[in-house]
Amino acid sequence: METNRSPLHSIRHLDYVVLLCRDVPRMRAFYENVMGFPFHKSLGDNFWVELRAGSVLLTLRPRGGIQPGGKDSDGRWTEGAASVQLAFRVAPSEVDACHRKLVEQGIEILEPPKDQPWQHRTLFFRDPEHNVLEIYADL
Repeated sequence: METNRSPLHSIRHLDYVVLLCRDVPRMRAFYENVMGFPFHKSLGDNFWVELRAGSVLLTLRPRGGIQPGGKDSDGRWTEGAASVQLAFRVAPSEVDACHRKLVEQGIEILEPPKDQPWQHRTLFFRDPEHNVLEIYADL
């Protein structure tokens, strides 16, 4: 029996991701209308917006909107810099279909569908606040 096992080893699932936003309504429109993520719930008007991305909640909140410990712990936003990269998995046949849909919606593509040496087919683009988004499939 292992006695020195950390309780952190019991973590088995990422439940939600919080994106710190400058413009929550714009980001909500993108993730609902472009990405098709269904609304789950919100706390206040554009204060904390939860959208469902498969089994994970994608939560949008204003930068500096919630301050753990009563202080600003979000850090500064830099124009044009990504804060996070999010990867969304689909079936192999869907990567190209997602690409076509994004192009139809006028989304700028960073890298069109491509088979990668690490056995993924990938597609890269950005959300309105420059975060890098990846749609990929295992090959």
